[in-house]
Formats: sequence, C-alpha cells, structure tokens
Amino acid sequence: MPASPDRILTTHVGSLVRPAELARYIEAIDEGVSVDQGAFDRCLSAAVNAVVARQQTTGIDIVSDGEYGKFRSWSFYVLDRLAGIEERAIETPRGAGRDQQMFADFYAEYFPTQKLPKRGTVVCVGPLAYKGQAALQKDIAIFKAALKDATVSGAFLPVVAPASAVPRHTNEYYKDDEEFLFKLAEALREEYKTIIDAGLLVQIDDAFLPYMYDVAFAADDLAGYRKWAAVRIAALNHAIEGLPAERIRYHICWGSFNTPHVTDVPLNDIVDLVLEVKAGAYCIEMANPRHEHEWRVWEKTKLPAGKMLIPGLISHATNVVEHPELVAQRLTRLAKLVGRENVMGGTDCGFAQTPHVRRVHPSIMWAKLAALAEGARLASAELWGRQAA
Repeated sequence: MPASPDRILTTHVGSLVRPAELARYIEAIDEGVSVDQGAFDRCLSAAVNAVVARQQTTGIDIVSDGEYGKFRSWSFYVLDRLAGIEERAIETPRGAGRDQQMFADFYAEYFPTQKLPKRGTVVCVGPLAYKGQAALQKDIAIFKAALKDATVSGAFLPVVAPASAVPRHTNEYYKDDEEFLFKLAEALREEYKTIIDAGLLVQIDDAFLPYMYDVAFAADDLAGYRKWAAVRIAALNHAIEGLPAERIRYHICWGSFNTPHVTDVPLNDIVDLVLEVKAGAYCIEMANPRHEHEWRVWEKTKLPAGKMLIPGLISHATNVVEHPELVAQRLTRLAKLVGRENVMGGTDCGFAQTPHVRRVHPSIMWAKLAALAEGARLASAELWGRQAA
C-alpha cells in the first residue's frame, strides 16, 4: 500500500461527479438510444484525463478514474459483467428497514428526489462466470493512459464485493445461497486479479454489508446478522485468496443516502469481522455525525501489523465543506492510536452513487477534497514536525 515516510497521504472512495457531457452520453446509452461509439469513447477518455489531472492539482495522492466508465451504479454495473444472471422486469421493492419505518414521512419525500436506477428481479439461472473482460480492459486502458501525464503516489479502481454485488436475488440454479455466494466470489475474482495484474490498486466496495443489518435483521438479532456477515466476509476472502493484500483496499460505509441512519449497526459490533478481510487497507466511514464518535473504537481495537486505516474525514452527504483544521484533528487523534505511518486521509463514500445521482455539487466536491489535502498537510506538520508541512 503506498505510504510516505514523512507525511500522511490522501485518497478518496472513488466515485466522482460525472461531467455533464459524459452524463448525457451515459443516460442515452442507459435508455437504449444509439450513440456514436467513437464520440462517446473520446468523451470518456477526455473526462478521465481531466479528472485525474484535477485530483492531482487538488492534492489527492492516490487517485481513481472517478468510476466514469461504469453504468447504472457502483454495484449494479456488475450485472452486465456476469454470465448466469438474468434480470427480470418484475421490479424488486426496496427493503424498508427500521430507519425507514421510523422516519416514514421523511423517506416518502426523500426517495422521489433520488434518481436511482430502476432494477428488476435479479435471478441466478445458470453457472456464474465473469464476462466483463472487454469493459474492464477498456476502463483500465483509459485510466492508465490518463496516468501517464500524472504525478501521483498511486492509482486504484473501485469494484464491488460479493456481498454487495447481488444483495437481493433469487437463486434458481445453485443448491443454496451459500454456494451461489462463493461461486459469485470466484467470478468476481477475475475482476480483482485483472486490476492488480495491470499494476493498479483494487478497492472492493461493500456498503451492503453494514447496510443490510438495518434492512434484514431485527434490532435484537445482532448474532444472526454477524453470522450472515461472516459468511460474506469468508466469500470475499475466498475471492482474494492468493492475491497480494498490499494491493487491496476494502471499503465499508452505511449507505450513501443523506438519511437519519439511527439504526445503523455500530462499528464496534463489526470491526473484528472487517479486519478479517485479507486486505492491506480498510476504508471506513468516520466523518458523518452518526459515526464520527467511533474513532474511539481504535482505543481498544488493534489495527493488524502492516495494515493501513483510511478513515473518512470529509462527508459526501452534506454541502458543508469541512474545515482543514477539523480534518487535521480527525487525522491526528487516529494517528496517535494506530500510528502515523498507518493512516491515510480518505472520504466517507463516493460523491456520486450513480452517473446521475450526485451527493454534492461538483464545485463543493472539489472544495472538500482540497480541504482533505490541506488537513492532511496540517496533520503531517503536527505529527512529523513543521518541516513536513
């Protein structure tokens, strides 16, 4: 995992707000409208070049492609890359968790404002296999071309974890859901390995792992939830077995919705499971007011040797721009617990849940990332001495 001997590096979770021209192309393709493929590819390449350059000038050390090549969402993109999956037109109702039940009036107003992708019923109808090689290689080629003119400490591509790839599905092929899950993990391994073999870091996104506690488990069924989650952690470890841990980042959050989150599973109840993932770094949401207090989990939880913590220091869910000194405070208190060499500055979640759902205005997104970079410089000055500022 990239690190610096005299300062804290910065990164983010991956998904960035798409520029308007690119979003128009993606919307047209999503709606089945014929577009000039060459023109779209040129637009995509130019957008990735620009976003990599902007990350560098903003002070982000480890950059992504903004997830600009993905359609639908950070997780649903993978449905187009899997054989053995059929998406039927019958719409799957969104799970109404306890948070949604407690604040029903709010959610009734909120969800219609979100341009969430339509989704049918996902059904496993045959042997699962990865068929997204061409799309993945295109993402890699465009990203690496953009990186040629960049001076950064590292680069990563975000992809989905087994637990989050098809969190709700119907299994018509395998003997049970556990067999389905492990076969899904084996299929996704090809995506993970291809990114690593291309010389990039892979970030495995798993927002559904914490989120499903609220949606699928009763408030008093922590043991049942942990058993469910442990199987999904095991499936992910099966997928990455033998891959270099230092090239893998594991990201969890409690969902990117700007909602109350009062029934989220506490980090303290799952941190041991999270640390079982054989990754080199753990990206964990820690900036929003529902979870910021959980920095104290690290007073009693030991970060495994050789691993890195990438806490969220700025939130994707508010247009308020965090002060750099607040970012520095968040960093230094964690660095004093787990070691300054084991911390990197990150974000809570992606700034765009889908190509069409942005969480903040793009100008504010860049202001937040600049505050992250400045906060990391302030923290480095305190932790290493003024010469590091």
